[in-house]
Amino acid sequence: MLGLTLSIFVMGLVWGSFLNVVIYRTTHGTSPLSGRSKCPKCRKTISWKHNIPLISFFVLGGKCANCGTRISWQYPLVEFLTGALFVWWFSLGKSFFLLIGQPWAFIQPFFWLIVGMLLLVVFVADLRFGLIPDSITISLFILALGYRLFLVGSGQMEIVDMVRAIISGLILTLFFYGLWYFTRGRGFGFGDVKLAPSLGLLLGWPRTLVASFIAFIVGALVAVVLLSMRRKKMGQTIPFGPFLVVGSVVALLFGGQIWGWYWGLL
Repeated sequence: MLGLTLSIFVMGLVWGSFLNVVIYRTTHGTSPLSGRSKCPKCRKTISWKHNIPLISFFVLGGKCANCGTRISWQYPLVEFLTGALFVWWFSLGKSFFLLIGQPWAFIQPFFWLIVGMLLLVVFVADLRFGLIPDSITISLFILALGYRLFLVGSGQMEIVDMVRAIISGLILTLFFYGLWYFTRGRGFGFGDVKLAPSLGLLLGWPRTLVASFIAFIVGALVAVVLLSMRRKKMGQTIPFGPFLVVGSVVALLFGGQIWGWYWGLL
């Protein structure tokens, strides 16, 4: 069992290394598949022995082997988080979304694992570079739409639930667009607007509403903490994508319970 867990973790580390490539290149206008990794500073191709997930960062002391430039902690953190995601998912997480019978016993866990990795890209890309790449948003939307259509076509999902998911995404998109429009882009990014349709399809009703409330609450709390620590000043923006990801994950796992608890208070 330990050997299997370790193998899954290592697999996650490898995918995490690739996600780092995706994050950097999609936020800098290049393709994730455009050749081997290079140091952003000296542009030297990174040797395979200096590109071993998690290990190389600590062996090199967090510096480029060629020019000595500091390597961001983003790289080992994303690799570790992806490895942890793989272990959690294969040991426990897949039971949260479990359909019986083939091919769903394979398709559904695989689908949500990919969604988890894409949401991790959104989280880090927006937090680090203040940008949600269009390629990731489009991929997430196509994946979510195809999955929902497949569910409806195979009888695993009622058409009314599909319609509710579409309406949820539409309402969230219009709401975010309104925030972006009236703040003239200074208080709300357009990347969040483009992410909204995918979240509606993924979460459906009422989880979309739960995710939005959680995102705004967590965002407000973080903003207050940053202001009190003088890490941010009034008028400065804070990326909202990470809070949307946090809200979405919480809503996916516990949205039903939170919604029931809320109505129980009324």
